[in-house]
Amino acid sequence: MGNTLQQPFRTAVLVLVWGWLLFLVFTPNLLVVGASVMTRDPSNFIAFPLNLDAYRQLLNPLYLDVFLHSLYMAAMTTLICLLIGYPFAWSLSKVARKNRVLLIFLLIVPFWTNSLVRTYALKLILATNGLLNNGLMAMGIIDAPMQMLYTEGAVIIGLVYLLLPFMILPLYTVFEDLREDFLRASHDLGAGRWSTFIHVIVPLTLPGVLAGVMLVLLPAMGLFFVPDVLGGSRNLLVGNVIKNQFLDARNWPFGAAASIMLTLAMAFLMFAHRLSKRRIGEDGV
Repeated sequence: MGNTLQQPFRTAVLVLVWGWLLFLVFTPNLLVVGASVMTRDPSNFIAFPLNLDAYRQLLNPLYLDVFLHSLYMAAMTTLICLLIGYPFAWSLSKVARKNRVLLIFLLIVPFWTNSLVRTYALKLILATNGLLNNGLMAMGIIDAPMQMLYTEGAVIIGLVYLLLPFMILPLYTVFEDLREDFLRASHDLGAGRWSTFIHVIVPLTLPGVLAGVMLVLLPAMGLFFVPDVLGGSRNLLVGNVIKNQFLDARNWPFGAAASIMLTLAMAFLMFAHRLSKRRIGEDGV
């Protein structure tokens, strides 16, 4: 009787999952791929014949500079998130469990507020007459307001603020699963703290590092509203280029080609993540 009831339920779940993947994941991505190899049309956005002009346009020095600058800012964001998130996640895994739940709760509370609203709140803090400048002037640290808004640094600060939890959470997961007997064995064999960190802890936590990089690097290149609010027109990300191509320039093939480029970059990071986990598994860890 139980198996008779479970079979229709299992079938319904599979149909629901595959239907969701087909209509909300595969089909939209196929439409983007199709648009990227079509011709720009002023009246209908895209038209035949098929060509690769949009992908050739990606090599235009103007757009290439934007992509490289965007990659630089995303890489800086990822590095800062890693430098902050790695010791934070390690410390979090050492806290007593009852306090750990509270800290994790405080970490995810910002997700309850829209990220665009939080970015505007950050703008009020970094503005010339904002909270940070007023506070520094009140303490006598600076004599005149600093120009922090509409700079590259403001964009990186905004990206770090929004994406830091995505680095901490996968790192916390691997630190929580880190076996203490491996660390004790390393010390028993004569390894110091630094040697244990380099040769034991870093390899064991590498999947978490790659997962955090994957969750931060690519989204950092696509959060177009952060440069719009904090960076001005001189600090664009790839997401700004894609948005402008679809909404302003009405060049759908080029916008789709840029989207495909980001998708392929994400696929590469996912492959690297799976490969690292497989290598660690083969080493018996």
